[in-house]
Amino acid sequence: MTISFTLDGQTVEARDGETIWQVAQRVGTEIPHLCFAPEPGYRPDGNCRACMVEIEGERTLAASCIRKPAAGMTVQTASARAKSARKLVFELLVADQPDKAHAHDPDSKFWRWADKLEVADSRFPALARWRPDASHPAMRVNLDACIQCNLCVRACREVQVNDVIGMAARGARAKIVFDFDDPMGESTCVACGECVQACPTGALMPAAYLDDQQVRAVWPDRKVDSLCPYCGVGCQVTYNVKDDKIVYAEGRDGPANRQRLCVKGRFGFDYIHHPHRLTQPLIRKPGVPKDANDQVDPANPWTHFRPASWEEALDLAAGGLKRIRDTHGPKALAGFGSAKGSNEEAYLFQKLVRTGFGSNNVDHCTRLCHASSVAALMECLNSGAVTAPFAAALDAEVIIVIGANPTVNHPVAATFFKNAAKKGAKLVVIDPRGQALSRHAWRNLQFKPGSDVALLNAMIHTIVEEGLTDQQFIAGYTEGFEALKASIKAFSPEAMAPVCGVPAETLREVARTYATSRASLIFWGMGISQHVHGTDNARCLITLALITGQVGRPGTGLHPLRGQNNVQGASDAGLIPMVFPDYQSVEKPEIRNLFEEFWGTRLDPKRGLTVVEIMNAVHAGEIRGMYVEGENPAMSDPDLNHARGALAHLEHLVVQDLFLTETAFHADVVLPASAMHEKAGTFTNTDRRVQMAHPVVPSPGDARQDWWIIQEIARRIGLDWNYAGPHEVFAEMAHTMPSMKNITWERLEREGAVTYPVDGPDQPGNEIIFYAGFPTESGRGKIVPAAIQPPDELPDDAYPMVLSTGRVLEHWHTGAMTRRAGVLDALEPEAVAFMAPRELARRKLEPGDRIHIETRRGAIETMVRADRDVPDNMVFMPFCYVEAAANLLTNPALDPFGKIPEFKFCAAKVSAVEAAAAAD
Repeated sequence: MTISFTLDGQTVEARDGETIWQVAQRVGTEIPHLCFAPEPGYRPDGNCRACMVEIEGERTLAASCIRKPAAGMTVQTASARAKSARKLVFELLVADQPDKAHAHDPDSKFWRWADKLEVADSRFPALARWRPDASHPAMRVNLDACIQCNLCVRACREVQVNDVIGMAARGARAKIVFDFDDPMGESTCVACGECVQACPTGALMPAAYLDDQQVRAVWPDRKVDSLCPYCGVGCQVTYNVKDDKIVYAEGRDGPANRQRLCVKGRFGFDYIHHPHRLTQPLIRKPGVPKDANDQVDPANPWTHFRPASWEEALDLAAGGLKRIRDTHGPKALAGFGSAKGSNEEAYLFQKLVRTGFGSNNVDHCTRLCHASSVAALMECLNSGAVTAPFAAALDAEVIIVIGANPTVNHPVAATFFKNAAKKGAKLVVIDPRGQALSRHAWRNLQFKPGSDVALLNAMIHTIVEEGLTDQQFIAGYTEGFEALKASIKAFSPEAMAPVCGVPAETLREVARTYATSRASLIFWGMGISQHVHGTDNARCLITLALITGQVGRPGTGLHPLRGQNNVQGASDAGLIPMVFPDYQSVEKPEIRNLFEEFWGTRLDPKRGLTVVEIMNAVHAGEIRGMYVEGENPAMSDPDLNHARGALAHLEHLVVQDLFLTETAFHADVVLPASAMHEKAGTFTNTDRRVQMAHPVVPSPGDARQDWWIIQEIARRIGLDWNYAGPHEVFAEMAHTMPSMKNITWERLEREGAVTYPVDGPDQPGNEIIFYAGFPTESGRGKIVPAAIQPPDELPDDAYPMVLSTGRVLEHWHTGAMTRRAGVLDALEPEAVAFMAPRELARRKLEPGDRIHIETRRGAIETMVRADRDVPDNMVFMPFCYVEAAANLLTNPALDPFGKIPEFKFCAAKVSAVEAAAAAD
């Protein structure tokens, strides 16, 4: 519905819900504004009075950012009265500002408007202002420039929903505060930087822009739009570049992030400029033996390696791989690709292994993250993709987040969950640990570690036994329901409550609410997948959706939150040992024949080995050579002594990376690669959204593009590859992948992002899928019952605690990138483990003490921190710290279907370092 009104003498149309300011902007009329941000997520507030307009017949001026037009209304945006009022507002505000010559940001929105209104000074006296706050590593607080527009409050409370910033005191003493007026660096601020991006005056600024006098001294010479290199959310970013160095990152209004960023996306970019960057190829020195316990200083690799030309390094790298293939056969080689690289690089890498090495021994980090989720999704739905984007939470009535900690691992996605909860959605958090999201939850189910199937089966039992199923959906779109009814009888909430530690009535309440809501949506993470029963966990979640019909509609579905920035795309592109691109089985002759014809070579008819299986095969002498591109198994694999021993045992190891990683310590040849900010390519986020990245800065030294390096290796082992660039690789990849139909390189360059599947070249992508059945042979989703299976290794008298691993907000994966990012490492610089305060007290430990953690595979020492979210009898540890590598301790036992290790549960014992030393 539209209405007509008069704006500055012209008749204009206002759309439903539009304000006068929005209509004026749309028709090209400029109205000053300070407290209003026209960016997504910001409501108008009308407190600064900079946008006043005159409405015929009204005694007072109106704030155009909050006033909606009415039919027949006559509005003047530039009347003498309106202009005079605005100018007075700016003069009052200028009185309390530092003069423009010493302003923190003379290019701020405030000063740009002041210049347009020709307000440079003020006749009014200045108020006493506050001292600067430089306590945070990344941001500066200078409240002498604050106009109390409250944009930072809305940014923190309503957009990101972190609730750190507020207003305190009264009248002239009112001020912006962090928590209870703490210094920003000592507050609970999570450094998302939303407040800095929102501030119109320079009161909140990135520290990188300011000198010691808090005056802006850095001005970017260009801005480049690209993507964040971290998690699967796929945030679009504008990078501010000065002298070919990134100095600051701003969130763009991309379809995934809608301008939001987290601390890693905002401040975690400078690892690409770190002095440890590899800038030339390296070759292991003659006579330098390999050892599983070897350590190499990345700042001084010359103890183990010598520099080499690209020709020499590529010849040696490819020559060693070719020699092993020709001497010992194709199965003697394997390759690990990367979920941090582009789709094109992933496609080329798996094609190299399959057509050049001659086997399917190719894998990547999905094996350590969501392999069991994909196994269950493929089994039940014949698709490994999410059924709805994470923003679908805004359409849901019930949101279940299970086995995931999105405020740490997917912070921008978490903002949408928090937004939904504030709007009234019932958020259910299910996890053995508590988390920041728990305080927004309608129900928080903190169950016993390892009892996922018991809890989920109790919910399924309730839905089935109480007749809460969607019988029409079951009859039309599923198979296997009768077998489920029989198998679920033994799993009543009353029987399962002692097993999972959640009261039976709570289990019933959550199950009823999920089943009967208009729209329910399930998100899960590696707390579901990283178990020996991970596939069963995912089967249960799929069953919940299928028996209630909570899939295929807005606000419904199944969404495993993808870990790394391109783990979805890398999996889609075939970087998996049992499938070709688009999850097409290597063991189906009709599929294999298509790829053989297209690639022009015979292909291995047997599925390859997975990550952990490859390491076992190295120890068995079956695999002798490896090519590792962008992965760091010497930090990410379970039982690192075993993994590092395998890497050291290899006859020939080629590592391609940004840094001399722990894996590269054992390499024969190290090839310097390109960072995401240095390349063009496509990346697919957790929503199935294919996005275009652009080069922001040049690669350092003689580092090269990854696609070029892979192609040069391929040529030297006998493949006739002649790709001119990633655009040609994309065209070939899309030809082999039905999911990429109607997506072209040119379309991505034009639109920036397209979500698959796409119905036509000029049609938008389908964010919600499976609204008319499933891509199975029968068109039906398969319901697969799951029985209770305990973790592989339970606590006992010798190892009485549970060790679980994961991430912290500031660091990512194995830490190779984030621990070389200055702000991130400053915020979280030391290896740390987390235990409940009661557990620490019981063991007579204090926060900050050093503890000894031991499992049947090894022992480490680290600092301990009190964390009320960790349950008693558990120790939680991030796996990003090489000096206390958590995966020295973890259990390599595998899920039988997804072949994923049990990172989330093993038996451990903890003692004070002094006590452990005395025992020795």
